[in-house]
Amino acid sequence: MALSRVCWARAGLWGSAVTPGPYVTRKLQLARPRAGLAWGAPRYLFPRQLLIQHFWTPKQQIDFLDIYHALRKQSHPEILGYLERVIPLVSDAGLRWHMTELCTKIQHGTHPAIHDILALRECFSNHPLGMNQLHALQMKALSRAMLLTPYLPSFLLRHRLKTHTTVIHQLDKALAKLGIGHLTPQEVKSACYLRGLNSTHIAEERCRTWLGEWLQISCSLKEAELSLLLHNVVLLSINYTGSRR
Repeated sequence: MALSRVCWARAGLWGSAVTPGPYVTRKLQLARPRAGLAWGAPRYLFPRQLLIQHFWTPKQQIDFLDIYHALRKQSHPEILGYLERVIPLVSDAGLRWHMTELCTKIQHGTHPAIHDILALRECFSNHPLGMNQLHALQMKALSRAMLLTPYLPSFLLRHRLKTHTTVIHQLDKALAKLGIGHLTPQEVKSACYLRGLNSTHIAEERCRTWLGEWLQISCSLKEAELSLLLHNVVLLSINYTGSRR
């Protein structure tokens, strides 16, 4: 049981936790020469596009992860702007105040506390920010923040965001049971990056602290509140020390 939990927890981590299987490796070794000639030059000219992360050099790994984070970071202002625009649609006065406070803190560069985010879980369980209430443009922005293609019909975007967020939620529960202390430094950084933090330039202990905050939020949420976990990719990462790069 413990072994399966470890495998499940680490299956969602990037970096050293994911390596090509023997079948894939053998297929690469047995590639025909003429195919290798056609494929060899492009893969060295375009390693980010044509090589999986396992084959990147350490410098390439940092550079390429920075590029990918810059791409998802482009969606952050759009996501935060939408949160500000829906504040008047929140019926509860207390929740409106909490939403306004959270948006103001983030706009001023403050890293939100766990209770600042969890106070809004009701807003993200139904109208106006529940998973089934998200508009197409908002789902496209959230897809970019998750490094998922936004070029799909709305119903597919919603289904994929639900599925992706549910998997992360399940991985979070497994990681919480396993304990962050059992993860290697690379696994910690990979787990943070998967959840929205550009961990390549942040010290390991700071990454462990951030991952602990994420897990505390995630493990407090019910399935109906997973839209908050999806938005947490932006809310918890955007102003974290060392991540504004």
